[in-house]
Amino acid sequence: MLVLSSPATSLELIPPSVSGEYCCRIPLNLYNSATGEELATQIATGRHLKLLEATLTNQFIQVQLCEDGYLAWLSLNDVPSLDAATKIYQSRPISRRQIEQKIPRIIAFTKAAMKQSNYYLWGGTIAPNYDCSGLIQAAFCASGIWLPRDSYQQEAFVKKISYEELLPGDLLFFATTRVDHVALYLGNGYYIHSSGQEVGRNKIAIDPLSNKGDKVSSYYYQKIYSFGRVMESYCP
Repeated sequence: MLVLSSPATSLELIPPSVSGEYCCRIPLNLYNSATGEELATQIATGRHLKLLEATLTNQFIQVQLCEDGYLAWLSLNDVPSLDAATKIYQSRPISRRQIEQKIPRIIAFTKAAMKQSNYYLWGGTIAPNYDCSGLIQAAFCASGIWLPRDSYQQEAFVKKISYEELLPGDLLFFATTRVDHVALYLGNGYYIHSSGQEVGRNKIAIDPLSNKGDKVSSYYYQKIYSFGRVMESYCP
């Protein structure tokens, strides 16, 4: 059994794992640092993770998610919600042709998410509240396709295409100093995305890929950085 220790206490919290990996029994929040002040991401039931620290740090432990390689911090209060994984996570290869067959389902996922009462949640990857890249990752994951977690990571992962090549299911990336927003192209000049309160709609919405729309769509049109196509499932 792994023993976590700090100057103040020693806690035997974590069951032994032959595989070295753990599974979430319930959805959990992960944080950007050991202070737990800012949500980094959320992990759905059944996701795999590895524990990277054996020392208590402000009651948090650093973890790495197995499906997308994401690093974040888990509250020790949530450790009892982990089960030892009996098998290690193994990514499943998927071809572009298989991805094309799943595009209608991926688009349907985002539209169904939009119909739920929702708001933009920084770090959100679980319904009903998502951030931009969380919505995209969740939509593809629901069809068995993994993408990296953050928008700039997704932009680096996909195949770059031109505006003229855009097809439904492709991704649109937006940037200021670097890529900081992502959307899913629906076809016919429209895309769907989860945008924030200050410069967006504070929810999931459909916007035109045009500078002739309202204030929000015009703002994002000015920030267009690149377009990309998902060719495979991410393998950390």
